Amino acid sequence: MVERFFAEITRKRIRRGAFKSLTDLEIAIYKYLAEHNEHPKPFVWTATTNDILAKVDKACDALKAVVGIKR
Repeated sequence: MVERFFAEITRKRIRRGAFKSLTDLEIAIYKYLAEHNEHPKPFVWTATTNDILAKVDKACDALKAVVGIKR
């Protein structure tokens, strides 16, 4: 969820801005956080546990194939 939040702040505030200094960037980030916290929305997971675990298994199998480990 942290990665998702940083992706959102990057997309909505950082990439859209032009900052002349580090201080300007910091101000933009703090302003975004204040606005975001005024109207918080819960994150709703759309994937089921089984979907997530299936993807983990698939990734493990792919890694094992690359490394040459047999089950």
